[in-house]
Amino acid sequence: MRGDNAHEGTRIAATAEDTQAFGEELGAALEAGDLVILDGPLGAGKTTFTQGIARGMQVKGRVTSPTFVIAREHPSTVGGPALIHVDAYRLLDHSDDPLGELDSLDLDTEIEDAVVVAEWGGDFMERLADACLVVSINRDSDDDVREFSWKWVT
Repeated sequence: MRGDNAHEGTRIAATAEDTQAFGEELGAALEAGDLVILDGPLGAGKTTFTQGIARGMQVKGRVTSPTFVIAREHPSTVGGPALIHVDAYRLLDHSDDPLGELDSLDLDTEIEDAVVVAEWGGDFMERLADACLVVSINRDSDDDVREFSWKWVT
């Protein structure tokens, strides 16, 4: 990851737009080989955050939940790394070998040449890289306020 980004921290996002803006800030700092694991309950804002990451990385394609396709690849528009957006929950739910399942998806880009953002995948996606950024998202169900906490794990 480029720039002077904190190894760990917290942030409040009051709206979905704030969530995307924080994602965009992070996306602009990500590099090929970075792995970001998003953790949070259903509706926490994982896909909204990933939309911001995609905007910061300047990749092609509409970012939607990868629930039904397991992984979606978004190539860069500026010669940077592609974004691979993964629904690791589906890999965990339907496979005895989730990493092998991800490898067999026939993605156009090698994982180490891309930024991988995985929803739900903390327990096994961490094995894809020597270090990963784990982002936890908590949302009060009564409003759009989200609390982000993040930490690089090695």
